[in-house]
Amino acid sequence: MVSNPLPPLARRLAQQRWVMRTAPLVLRVERLIRRASGGRKGVLDLAGLPSVEVTVPGRKTGIPRTTSLLYVPRGADFVVLGSNWGSPAHPAWSANLRAAQTASVRHKGERFVVTVREITGVERKPYWDLAVEFWPGYAMEYERSGGRLFRIFELRRVLD
Repeated sequence: MVSNPLPPLARRLAQQRWVMRTAPLVLRVERLIRRASGGRKGVLDLAGLPSVEVTVPGRKTGIPRTTSLLYVPRGADFVVLGSNWGSPAHPAWSANLRAAQTASVRHKGERFVVTVREITGVERKPYWDLAVEFWPGYAMEYERSGGRLFRIFELRRVLD
């Protein structure tokens, strides 16, 4: 069986500053692929990278908002970072997640509830190191953001 060559290529591409300018196009393609696949696949999935679709109520409106995110595996948990493509501003989804105790996740076609925990303080550095080791592009995005501390969340599946 031939291994998927895209993850190493994607990791190298993610460290190129010019790739950040493609964000609007990538996000449009993501929506198109999600719609065409009934929400089962997205851009990250096609590139062979781990992704989750996170749905959380808007902190002001209460309207459910869904975002596709790259995740860093940590055992059975999902670690997500609010890098926002290296923008100086935090992504809106991270403020919504910060205000929530639980969220809904779609992963590999399965939908389930997770608890949400923001990683802060002394606990933050090991999570950041894990994330950068997994996805080196985060280091470049951090520089591009002007040194904004990305919000880091651990999503843990609620067992029935």
